Order: sequence, then structure tokens, then C-alpha cells
Amino acid sequence: MSSPMAQQLAGKGAARHIRRAEGMTGGRRRPGPVSYALLTVILIISVFPLYYAFLLSTSTAQNIARNPLPSLLPKGHFMANLSRVADSGIPLWQSMGNSVIVAVITSASTVFFATLAGFAFSKLRFRGRNGLLAFVVGTMAVPTQLGVVPLFIVMSKLEWTGKLVAVIVPALVTAFGVFWMTQYLSEALPVELIEAARIDGCSMIRTFYHVALPAARPAAAMLALFTFVGSWTNFFWPFIVLGATTPTLPVALQLLQASYFKDMSLIMAGVVIATVPLLALFAVAGRHLVSGIMAGAVKG
Repeated sequence: MSSPMAQQLAGKGAARHIRRAEGMTGGRRRPGPVSYALLTVILIISVFPLYYAFLLSTSTAQNIARNPLPSLLPKGHFMANLSRVADSGIPLWQSMGNSVIVAVITSASTVFFATLAGFAFSKLRFRGRNGLLAFVVGTMAVPTQLGVVPLFIVMSKLEWTGKLVAVIVPALVTAFGVFWMTQYLSEALPVELIEAARIDGCSMIRTFYHVALPAARPAAAMLALFTFVGSWTNFFWPFIVLGATTPTLPVALQLLQASYFKDMSLIMAGVVIATVPLLALFAVAGRHLVSGIMAGAVKG
């Protein structure tokens, strides 16, 4: 019973009691000043490292050497540092294009193949399904460094070293993506929808395209975003297999640091350039991501 109805039937005392009960159960409870203060502190702690990097990028090497903790207001040398980064001999813009190519392809392929595998593991019945899923999940316990040597040998045999395909192909699908989509589709996709599509004459591929993919959209958006960020910031394997020939952005920043290991203003300017696309991605996709997740949760 709502509080207005209770006030009409039983008086204001009963209405206050119901409102108090709703507040205790969290039905209509709104965040208070303590919650906003805590969120503000967490936001400041999270943003400050990036802002500190931006402050260093607006300063000079001499000022940073004299005062490693600059003032909270940016200086006026940011554009000059960007020009120095562009003239440093490091293929920064080429490496940014390489990072975009790798991140977009790996994100799209991971979402597609992980959703396809998650649909099969969660809704199809075949022999060895549980054992195969356990094997896929178990591969996440193997450190990446253990597979670097045999993977590099394979890339050398295929003559892919120094090419972007050597970074793209091993990341076309991930065990975490398969596990993530399997867990989501097992709850978000009713079996009745699959049966209805099959009765209407859809093949299994059309059922996956018209039924499973729309149901997996919120989880697929999260997986695509996290995969893009992970691919954009990946340094270990691209540094080994690509080197300085066709570097991605983290590898180019490492080369910049090797050339100017004491010029923190120049290094931080490169870091800011590498971070801006990720911030733009979160600014554009963040609201749609959260709304998609909430819509999927309500519909489920």
C-alpha cells in the first residue's frame, strides 16, 4: 500500500510508518550528503593522476627538475611540448593509427566470436560442453608470459613479425570474453525465444543473429569497451613482435621515453595524447553503455 492511500484510509500516522518502512528497505531512498562526499573524494583520487600528467605536460624540463610537484594550475607550454613530440622522430601519429586498427578489429572480433561461443555454451546441448568450457576458463590461469616464446616462433614461421597481423590474430577472441558472454546469455536469453525462432523456420545462425545478438547487446557493449581499452594500452606483446618498425602507441611512448628519459614534460605530453582517445570513447559510449546495461537488467 502506498503512503497517500494509507493516509486516506488510516491517517497520517500510518502514512509516516509506511514512508519510514520504504526508506529502511531502500524503495525510495535517495543518496545523502555523505554518499555524494564519498563519491567526490573517489572521483578526485581517480582523476588526479591524469591531471598531474597534464600539469607536467604543460611545464618544462627545467621547471620539473626544480619542482617535481608543480602548482595545480597548468602552465603555457603544452602546445610547444606537442610540437616537440611531433618532431622527436618517433612515428607517433602512425603508431596511433596502428593502435586504432588493432583495437577496433580485436574489439569487433572478440565481441562476435565470444557471443557466438557464449550462445553455444549457454543454450546448446552437445557432448563435452561443460568440459570444454572449463578448459577455456582454465586457460585464463596460464600467465601470458609462458606463451610468448612459442607464439613468437609461430609468428616467425609465418613471417608475421613486424606486422600488425601478429598482434591482431592472437587477440581475435579471449577466454574471458567467452566466459563473460556465456554467463550473461545463460540468464538473459530465455530458451523459449530460441524455440519460437526455430519453430518459425529460422536456422541456428539466423536465430543467433536475430535473437541472441540483440539480447547480448548490453554485455557485448561492455566487452567491446574493455577489449578496446585493453588493446589500446597493451604493451608487452606488441613491443616484442613489432618493435620499432610498426609500433603501436604504447610502444612509441616507450621509444619516446628511451630517447628523452629525463624530459618528463615531453613524455607526459605523449601520455596525454595517448589518453585523450580513451577519454573521448568513455564520454561518448559511457551513457549508452550504462543505459543499455540497465535496460537489459530491467528486461531480464
